[in-house]
Amino acid sequence: MTQTNGPKRHLPVFQALLITLGMVITTDILKTAPTVALNVGPEHFYWVWVLGALASMAGALCFAEMATAFPHPGGDYHFLRTAYGERMGFLFAWSRFSVMHTGWIALSAFMFADYFNAVVPLGHYGSGLFAGAIIAALVLLNLTGKHIGFMTQTVLVGLLALGFLSIASAGVWLVWQGVEPLAPSAPATPEHTGAAGFSAAMIFVFLAFGGWSDAATLSAEVRDGRRGIFIAMLGALTVLMAIYLALNWAFVQGLGFEGLAASNAPAVELLNRAFGAPGVLLILLMVGIAAIATINSTLLVGARTTYAAARDVAQLRRFGEWDERDGVPRKALLAEGAVALLLVLFGSFTQSGFNTMVEYLTPVYWLFLSLSSLALIILRRRFPEIPRPVRVPFYPVLPLLFFGLCVYMLYSSVTVVGFGAFLGIGVLMVGALLLAGLSRLVSTPRQALQKTSDQKDTAAG
Repeated sequence: MTQTNGPKRHLPVFQALLITLGMVITTDILKTAPTVALNVGPEHFYWVWVLGALASMAGALCFAEMATAFPHPGGDYHFLRTAYGERMGFLFAWSRFSVMHTGWIALSAFMFADYFNAVVPLGHYGSGLFAGAIIAALVLLNLTGKHIGFMTQTVLVGLLALGFLSIASAGVWLVWQGVEPLAPSAPATPEHTGAAGFSAAMIFVFLAFGGWSDAATLSAEVRDGRRGIFIAMLGALTVLMAIYLALNWAFVQGLGFEGLAASNAPAVELLNRAFGAPGVLLILLMVGIAAIATINSTLLVGARTTYAAARDVAQLRRFGEWDERDGVPRKALLAEGAVALLLVLFGSFTQSGFNTMVEYLTPVYWLFLSLSSLALIILRRRFPEIPRPVRVPFYPVLPLLFFGLCVYMLYSSVTVVGFGAFLGIGVLMVGALLLAGLSRLVSTPRQALQKTSDQKDTAAG
């Protein structure tokens, strides 16, 4: 029997950390490292990755405070709705449903399909069919229950981390053998220089670190409600920074800085130099694991945002039901998968590339992240009586600095990235029209907060 009581605190903190790591660690680094190197030069290369990690940690601190004070399966949807009202919450949920989450699911599935197609020819529409089959299989897997979905994610993230470490070991092996980096046949020419080059580099650095904010959707399911999300977010970003620095060091040691900047596939070239054909097969395996892990984690958190938003809209409440037996938002999960499959169908005919999807996703992402950083200040002022197990240090300076960074990245994503940025904004405007067509939204932010507070009291009792 399906009920609507909501999620329970079942998730161990360490498993939440691994799931959060799975939300941020992807093979993007294998594509973004050359672009970053091309735009900043060797003297600043490692520092921009450290800056990206530290800035992400500052944002994660803001989210950890809000997640421990206002635990909710909607994560930042709930923060935005409580701070700005139901309309802003709806627009954010729409953006995740139509732009950020489902678009990322489709992109990841296509990436795996394209790599697989390079080994086993799939035909003209074979990549689309293969990508759709991956999404459908993972939706069905998650429908079997929360334990299967979370355990699958834990195993995938472990395998992916080992794969990245194997790439770093290739750099160590080449240094150990005294192999000199190969000089590129022709040095790469940067597309941007100076401040524009830094902005372009940071867009791709933050793309590689992106996804940590999704961990807030687990705030109502982590066993340690006081500090579990804090440990998961900050721990995952710390591990990720170490992995990315090790990977970039290996690329520079094996290919040289100019070789990295000129490379289209640095991991393939590095592993081929170190281990030959078996190294190339390892990359193909890693891409597959990374794509499946990314899709699985995005389905986990995306369906929870859709579930949380649908509970607050009378016309959409059928998607706001929680299956108590399996511990999943079944209808929201199916809806998320259906939209992702539609995007795969669309992508099969348009042949959209990686950079186009970056343009599509980035402005909307930074718009709502900037609003979320200010939501911390609004919520402190509006609800000072709510206990905050985690409090942001150097308040309000740190949230304001993070807000300034988000606004800068939003500006850069529109002015540096390109025309595709306006496509995502256009889809967001469609959500505004949909909102205008709905008769009314139910429950005010304070009533929603009271409902969450009652659930916390019940769980504590």
